[in-house]
Amino acid sequence: MSVRIAPSLLAADFARLADALAAAEEGGADLVHVDVMDGHFVPNLTLGPPVVAALRKATRLPLDVHLMIEQPEATLSRYLDAGADWISVHVEATHHLQRCLDSIRRGGARAGAVINPATPVSALAAAWTDLDYAVVMSVNPGWGGQPFLQPSIPKVRRLRDDALAAGWRATIEVDGGVDAGNAGELVAAGAEILVAGTAVYGQADPRAAIEKIRTAGSGVRV
Repeated sequence: MSVRIAPSLLAADFARLADALAAAEEGGADLVHVDVMDGHFVPNLTLGPPVVAALRKATRLPLDVHLMIEQPEATLSRYLDAGADWISVHVEATHHLQRCLDSIRRGGARAGAVINPATPVSALAAAWTDLDYAVVMSVNPGWGGQPFLQPSIPKVRRLRDDALAAGWRATIEVDGGVDAGNAGELVAAGAEILVAGTAVYGQADPRAAIEKIRTAGSGVRV
């Protein structure tokens, strides 16, 4: 199984985002992960559509925009207009998951749903046909640099198995605490996209760090 690496800008120096994007490109990253936090759904507050639009102009990589916000349906159009290529919303943050996913697809982006560590895989059962990808949070969302939650690995496996049983060819993304030490197990469980923050931007050489994670994940055969 191939693995794609999505460095998370949450761990980058916000005063040097252009440099962070350049490092991602030069390191062979497949996407750039952009965390949007509203200070309500999660305690932290980060960036919004204007910054996403600026990022879009500064990189050729697809922007994987992760909306950690309440009522994402109210502002989805702004992120689509800003140039997001992938947009994921939390199942815990909306009463209208199918509507959100449909809006994202209609806007030309890939639609994803995110589940928190305490949210069971079954929360996605009614959304398989509306999803392009699913995201397993392997930390509690809101802050970068948290330790990886080991129960996330069997959760990824359950998600893969449930999706296949439902006839959906899952693209599974894992976000939080990912590094070269757990990349292999995650890919073996079914993950195809690994979001890495401090494991990339917290290292002396982000480019080499991306390759290290990719090598750790790509060494697994399933």
